[in-house]
Amino acid sequence: MFGCSGKRPADLGLKAGVLRLCPSSPNCVSSEPGTPADKLVAAFPAPSGRADLVRLAEVVRGWPRTEIITETPDYLHAETTSLLLRFVDDVEFRFDSTAMLIHVRSASRLGESDLGVNRKRVEGLLDRWAGSSGGTK
Repeated sequence: MFGCSGKRPADLGLKAGVLRLCPSSPNCVSSEPGTPADKLVAAFPAPSGRADLVRLAEVVRGWPRTEIITETPDYLHAETTSLLLRFVDDVEFRFDSTAMLIHVRSASRLGESDLGVNRKRVEGLLDRWAGSSGGTK
């Protein structure tokens, strides 16, 4: 197979305490306030605080073809690679201690459309999260 990984964006991470906004292309979703409705997904409830981000990191580690790049008490960045064409998506999470939420941003590095992959990834994870007592063990 050939790789379509693209270069890791230099502006990932927290800027002024939040994740960056999605670009205008339809291959990104985010739960950050100010996200346009067509890119908006729900944040993850985090009633157990930072422990929920640690638990979420364990779930992400179990994803196939996924590597955690950065992990701090308030932030997580993972790269996930598609099976066939080797496209890389950047998935970021940040813990919001004021709202007791984990915000998420999932975006493709290359191309215009992701065929809904980023939205499906986040919404599937959110469904599993809600099914596990809203983020608590």
